[in-house]
Amino acid sequence: MTKKQATKRKVKDAKPTKEQESVSEQSEQEEDEDLLQAVKDPGEDSTDDEGIDQEYQSDSSEDLEFESDEEGNYLGVKENNAEESEEDGEEEEDEEGDSSEEESEDNAETAKSEEKPSGSKAVQEPKKLIGEITPRDPSKPEYADSDTSDEEDIRNTVGNIPMHWYDEYKHIGYDWDAKKIVKPPKGDQIDDFLRKIEDPNFWRTVKDPQTGQEVLLTDEDIALIKRVNSARIPNPEHNEYEPWIEWFTSEVERMPIKNVPDHKRSFLPSVSEKKKVSRMVHALKMGWMKTTEEVERAKQQKRGPKFYMLWETDTGREHMRRIHDPVSAPKRDLPGHAESYNPPPEYLFDEKETKQWLKLKDEPHKRKLHFMPQKFKSLREVPAYSRYLRERFLRCLDLYLCPRAKRVKLNIDAEYLIPKLPSPRDLQPFPTVESLVYRGHTDLVRSVSVEPKGEYIVSGSDDKTVKIWEIATGRCIRTIETDDVVRCVAWCPNAKLSIIAVATGSRLLLVNPKVGDKLIIKKTDDLLAEAPSQDVIENERIKTAVQWSTAEAAEQEKGVRVVITHFKPIRQVTWHGRGDYLATVMPEGANRSALIHQLSKRRSQIPFSKSKGLIQCVLFHPVKPCFFVATQHNIRIYDLVKQELIKKLLTNSKWISGMSIHPKGDNLLVSTYDKKMLWFDLDLSTKPYQTMRLHRNAVRSVAFHLRYPLFASGSDDQAVIVSHGMVYNDLLQNPLIVPLKKLQTHEKRDEFGVLDVNWHPVQPWIFSTGADCTIRLYT
Repeated sequence: MTKKQATKRKVKDAKPTKEQESVSEQSEQEEDEDLLQAVKDPGEDSTDDEGIDQEYQSDSSEDLEFESDEEGNYLGVKENNAEESEEDGEEEEDEEGDSSEEESEDNAETAKSEEKPSGSKAVQEPKKLIGEITPRDPSKPEYADSDTSDEEDIRNTVGNIPMHWYDEYKHIGYDWDAKKIVKPPKGDQIDDFLRKIEDPNFWRTVKDPQTGQEVLLTDEDIALIKRVNSARIPNPEHNEYEPWIEWFTSEVERMPIKNVPDHKRSFLPSVSEKKKVSRMVHALKMGWMKTTEEVERAKQQKRGPKFYMLWETDTGREHMRRIHDPVSAPKRDLPGHAESYNPPPEYLFDEKETKQWLKLKDEPHKRKLHFMPQKFKSLREVPAYSRYLRERFLRCLDLYLCPRAKRVKLNIDAEYLIPKLPSPRDLQPFPTVESLVYRGHTDLVRSVSVEPKGEYIVSGSDDKTVKIWEIATGRCIRTIETDDVVRCVAWCPNAKLSIIAVATGSRLLLVNPKVGDKLIIKKTDDLLAEAPSQDVIENERIKTAVQWSTAEAAEQEKGVRVVITHFKPIRQVTWHGRGDYLATVMPEGANRSALIHQLSKRRSQIPFSKSKGLIQCVLFHPVKPCFFVATQHNIRIYDLVKQELIKKLLTNSKWISGMSIHPKGDNLLVSTYDKKMLWFDLDLSTKPYQTMRLHRNAVRSVAFHLRYPLFASGSDDQAVIVSHGMVYNDLLQNPLIVPLKKLQTHEKRDEFGVLDVNWHPVQPWIFSTGADCTIRLYT
């Protein structure tokens, strides 16, 4: 303000004699000012913004007067003011010249030019424009004679840059005259709220990001914005539905290039053409050359019969318009000889093919033909189609319920859907090849079990024998004959005892195999020789279900020490991890299907008073006092100490065939006859964590390895599938399940394949038994 007052006073009182005093006074005042504070007041912003009231200030409001018409349009400057301003301008130019010589070329000069308002230039311009400015005709538009638009009227000349660069400055850019555009004063949220309440035009006020000024939108602007937002043409006077004007005719007009008649010589053949025609006629007579019809006929014969597509192909009109149908129309295969009413005899099914075709009733997609060929003597003997009405009804139902919409097929690569699993090479060791085949049984081998030290295996077969094999050599060491089919064998997991539990018919035999350490064999005989005294009187219900007895002399010679007789046939026997308890399963035993026997006290107990279903198999928890009972559809977990149900696992399967528990005890693997394997995380949920469909037929057995993160499954499709199953200590990390190897060397007998699988306790080896009377070792 000090500078402005000084400039104003200088213009008013300018005299030739006092020119040096005013110059020195002005320079002193400019040096005293703070250069960093030299920012124009927002009221002094001379930028011409639309929608903002302009405030024009000159050096002296008394000296400068403007002329305007009735509407307020600018016409010019009064002449008396123009003369004064001309004199003042000359004086100021002289002063500027003197002051510029005295001042140094520092930032002060820059600050002076920024602080100095429209001083000399504002006074000089009217001198040039007095004679040129003409009053505008209010009846004409403002920009009728010029080519201008809002896009070209850019007041901020900084260009397309991020405006946040000016956040720390008091200006926001520069105008056409290289002067700073000062930011308008910013109010806080309370001021904005009060404006929103008090100002009726607040909703139509927008902020210009280039200049920071607020622009008031007119009704025409708002109407234009509404039309653009509603996806309409901005110009309301434009008619979208004007009648079509055919500027060019659609008829093709053929005009000759010249209309001169042909010359007479064009009708007479030349000598060269005459010779050429005679040669062609001679060639046709001799057969060296063929006519066009003959060439076409030869091509047709070479091409063969032509078949036409009954359905529309992709070369039709829709394809030319680039409208692709994502689902192509079905194309049936052409009928063959087998579909004839009188096919050749080699196309008719024999008994084996008929049996195979009927067997695949549940899986018709695996059939070789979707029908069975039939032979009739004549076409009149062919009966009506038996499923005509049903297929016609289903076809009508499809047409009735079919959605009339085209769904775009997603193009997803198969590799994207497959989860990223580690390579099997990184998950070694695991069995990959068949090393040994143990032959000796004459009927299917139902069960196999491995000694805790991993030197011998025991197998039970339908030929009523139990065989003990040496693993390393494949030699059969001992054969124990029984009175009935051997359904299950289990070696005691306690390495200090040498006992095998054999389930044959309705008897459970405790056998000393007499292999391995002689001290352990003698200790086992001493333990099983004498029966302990019974302190507790057994219940009548238990007595009728099971009786303990010592083996007879003939069986003693075979190695049988104790016989536990049940009232129904035994299907499964399993040991507790410590080797003192074992459990048996009798599916036909109703409420007494599952029994738990204690070897040290020779005592049995019935854990359930009421059966929850047909029990298939049972299992002891490796760590906790828990008992797993699998019925046809579900698995129940009981606490043996509290004698209560802990959890019920829902398998959602038709029939459970077997189960195996992880050595840590927190994961359970279940096999089913409906081709599935179920992995249960016991801490996570009662539903399967993962369902694996790796086999093409019923899965009969599953087993976890005691040391390695491996599990295996055996199925009726003669395959043993080895998989990697890593369980982490971190509860937040899910188990890693990766199928590794499919071992398929067993032969199929009477629809049976692999019946049992069991792991070696130390090595990553697996044993499998099959219906082909063999035991196979994979390493």
